[in-house]
Amino acid sequence: MLADDIRSGWRCDGSKGRDGTVTTDRRRLRQGIVVVGIALAGLVGLLAAIQVRGAATGCDGAPAGSCMRVLFIGNSYTYVNDLPDTFAALAGSGGHPVQTSMIAPGGAYLADEVGSAAVSDSLAATRWDVVVLQEQSQVVAVPAVRRSRTDPAVATLAGRIRAIGAVPELFMTWAHRDGWPEQGLADYAAMQRGIDDGYLALAREVGLPVAPVGFLWSVVREERPDLALWQADGSHPSVAGTYLAACVLYATIFHQRPVGLWAADGLAADDVRLLQQVAASVLDDPARWGIRQAAS
Repeated sequence: MLADDIRSGWRCDGSKGRDGTVTTDRRRLRQGIVVVGIALAGLVGLLAAIQVRGAATGCDGAPAGSCMRVLFIGNSYTYVNDLPDTFAALAGSGGHPVQTSMIAPGGAYLADEVGSAAVSDSLAATRWDVVVLQEQSQVVAVPAVRRSRTDPAVATLAGRIRAIGAVPELFMTWAHRDGWPEQGLADYAAMQRGIDDGYLALAREVGLPVAPVGFLWSVVREERPDLALWQADGSHPSVAGTYLAACVLYATIFHQRPVGLWAADGLAADDVRLLQQVAASVLDDPARWGIRQAAS
């Protein structure tokens, strides 16, 4: 069993927004938390499930055609700390009104989303500009598994996303803090190399841009090993990890550097500057990541 399946009891049981999917709105109060139990290595723990939230209003009042709509498809790596909401706040501070929505069941694989009614309904109901695809955290690290499981799913989803006039983008995740020894990936560095190689190979094969969050996660670790990017489980992101992901997505989607923009609550000013600057470095070599528009 893969670690996301046994480490995380998270489920995305949010309310449906206007487009029929779970949506984000940083101006609405979270309305409830469901607690579920899971077993891990014979130990029983409790984890909190995703909050129930109302419809996104990030485009309210924006001039016609000025608001970008971004759908996130993934799992708990997307909804923990509410990455779509963090991205929307960051984008708004940079002068880009954004409406975000997410479909992110805990432990989900992109192969699960190919036949998902929620995905089909959402793609049909809203004119998305960008759809971010986040795969389960381990599968991309093993080439044979990626080719059999992830590649076909991404190719299918990308085709459907392009058919509605939206741009599909890959969200390169980070390795687990302790690697994946069961699959011969003895430590973080080995697992991250596998993830980096896997996402880049997939991006080339399907012709997609990639937001290299995991690659830049390793850069932050080298520069600031004391900055906690993981939660205590060594898998899910801390607030700093989610903020880094939002900054990378901002750079890859808007082709602008996120330096000097909104800072997430609870982060020290020096940490914010580092995360923004590291994320901005993606634009130093945009072709490497399939970013076709020149950086501004």
